[in-house]
Amino acid sequence: MSAARIGLAVAILTLVLDQATKLYTLFSFDLPVREPVHLTPFLSLIVVWNRGISYGLFQQDGNLGRWVLVAVSLAAALGLSFWIRNASGRVLAASLGLIVGGAIGNAIDRVAYGAVFDFIHLHAGPYSWYVFNVADAAIVAGVAGLLYDSFVLEKRRRPKSTRQAGAGRGQAATRSPE
Repeated sequence: MSAARIGLAVAILTLVLDQATKLYTLFSFDLPVREPVHLTPFLSLIVVWNRGISYGLFQQDGNLGRWVLVAVSLAAALGLSFWIRNASGRVLAASLGLIVGGAIGNAIDRVAYGAVFDFIHLHAGPYSWYVFNVADAAIVAGVAGLLYDSFVLEKRRRPKSTRQAGAGRGQAATRSPE
């Protein structure tokens, strides 16, 4: 399967999984009525409506801010989708797909509800992590994948002559991961 197809499949899978978990948690499980639901000593389900971006930054109270965030999310997803089409490797394409699927998932929330529905709460004793959703987790995983691709895999994709020249300066030659 080509890198572009992998990226597209990951984006679609991320979007479907994100929206399915949100719809189930909101309407079938009825979390707003049942919260908090303690699943483990460190994992709970609660309802948080995030009107900002990651970690609650740049909270938007009005419609203008909401629609600006929708436009930015969709523009980013579109730009990253073009990058997926030209991705040089499967890890890069999959990482971009995670970000695209997550961005579209959160944009759908903003359009439908005016805010992003976050519901997964990790905590340990007095320490509490941010409340997030599948889209947020996918975006973070996608960024981690981009960093891995950039700092580790990109070096392995260099032409063999470049890698061997580096090996002559005390660096080990590497083989291509993909």
